Amino acid sequence: MARPSPAHRPDRSPAGALFPTGWFTRRRRPATARSVLAGEAAAEAARKSSQETPPAEAPAEPEFPVAGDTSAAAFFDLDNTVMQGAALFHFGRGLYKRRFFHKRDLARFAWQQVYFRLAGSENPEHMADVRNSALSIVQGHRVAELMTIGEEIYDEYMAERVWPGTRALAQAHLDAGQKVWLVTAAPVETATIIARRLGLTGALGTVAESVGGVYTGKLVGEPLHGPAKAEAVRALAGAEGLDLSHCAAYSDSANDIPMLSLVGHPYAINPDTRLHKHAREHGWRVRDYRTGRKAVRIGIPAAAGVGALAGGAAAAAALQRRRR
Repeated sequence: MARPSPAHRPDRSPAGALFPTGWFTRRRRPATARSVLAGEAAAEAARKSSQETPPAEAPAEPEFPVAGDTSAAAFFDLDNTVMQGAALFHFGRGLYKRRFFHKRDLARFAWQQVYFRLAGSENPEHMADVRNSALSIVQGHRVAELMTIGEEIYDEYMAERVWPGTRALAQAHLDAGQKVWLVTAAPVETATIIARRLGLTGALGTVAESVGGVYTGKLVGEPLHGPAKAEAVRALAGAEGLDLSHCAAYSDSANDIPMLSLVGHPYAINPDTRLHKHAREHGWRVRDYRTGRKAVRIGIPAAAGVGALAGGAAAAAALQRRRR
């Protein structure tokens, strides 16, 4: 049998398999090229990644409040933040029960409250009317008398309306060794009673003038509302040596944005529509402890809304009768 010519002699691969002449050489080059390309790409990626600075992770949000930070304190609005409804409304109910004023005064008082809640604005004339109504009720009464009655009214109308969630927030600050203050447009006597009952440090509230322990029917300055709250917090922080950037503030109302903006840790609690929007835009924390979603939308305290509306309806009926 004739031996094959060199032109037809088979090639032998490294594995020992026989291939037609030139097959291994022709087929190996494309595979080798792909391998080289993949290897070079991997090496380049490895080199590049080793030279890059890994992106810094976002710092974890510190646990707050910070235990042992004596330069920090917490400031809590009262109405619909710590307590469902308006403290002044509940206080008025208690005074009416004790015959401090007549039914028509209660209707007028309730109408003013529901108007304020629904309008969501601070009309100067309306605010003055609310203020004068409240002052006329206590004028001539002794401060000590109102304080004693206030303790009773707290037990009757307010104790069960404290939001457990907000109460827990306040307790967290206390447990961290920080002072906790209520900041409210309610009378300072009422606010002080509530703060003491909750174990808080104290309260900033509207100060009614008294002479010889008897209310005169006038205010010292103006109601502690809106910008006045911010000024009160600023003054207290200066007196207490607090660093406002370490402090926290909690409120449900856009009227308290000046106070919330002062501190490093603002919280929107059960926020009205305007405050909720502002909080989202500025990255403020939001907590909502309400269950009545309608109350969330229109900004009426879930518990106080029924009472205030009933009072408003009574007032409206009385106005209609007078016009006839």
